[in-house]
Amino acid sequence: AFFITTFAQIVPKTAAGLHPEKFTCFSALPLLVLEKLFFPIVWLFEKLSHGAVVLVEKIMKPLTIFHVKVHEIAMMMTIALRFIPVLLEEADKIMNAQKARGADMESGGIIKRIKALIPVLIPLFVSSFRRAGDLAMAMECRCYNGGNGRTRMKQLKFTIVDLIGLLFCIVIFTGVILCNIYFKTVMI
Repeated sequence: AFFITTFAQIVPKTAAGLHPEKFTCFSALPLLVLEKLFFPIVWLFEKLSHGAVVLVEKIMKPLTIFHVKVHEIAMMMTIALRFIPVLLEEADKIMNAQKARGADMESGGIIKRIKALIPVLIPLFVSSFRRAGDLAMAMECRCYNGGNGRTRMKQLKFTIVDLIGLLFCIVIFTGVILCNIYFKTVMI
């Protein structure tokens, strides 16, 4: 912990404080390279999560006949997907804090481990409810009213490229299944 604190916190902040222009010029290129390197991955995950929500909303669209608010369900899914990494990080911080206080969460039977998680779950729920309240207030301040009169920036249409991609996926999936059947091997 000493080395991490010294070399990851104190030294960089001191160097940046003493020579801000040199430090900025020195660190800009590696940060730019990392941004360019990880942009496709971030873009892909953002598109996948958004696509999943749009797909669920379209699949559930017939339920509007029964006055089910499909858009609100899709919005809840979007928010839940966005907050999973935040909650995991916060749970990890709380667990580390509890371990630093001497809590033993890894030994004993299943009942003892579940009881050891109670000091983690309570602060996690409290912070989650606080975050949900802040988000609800922010949405209310921006006059969010759900799907009434909502439009999309891009209207998605099924094109020939989508058909070719779908057929390609079906051929690959069928090939994997046939290989598993005929060659009795598992292809992953």
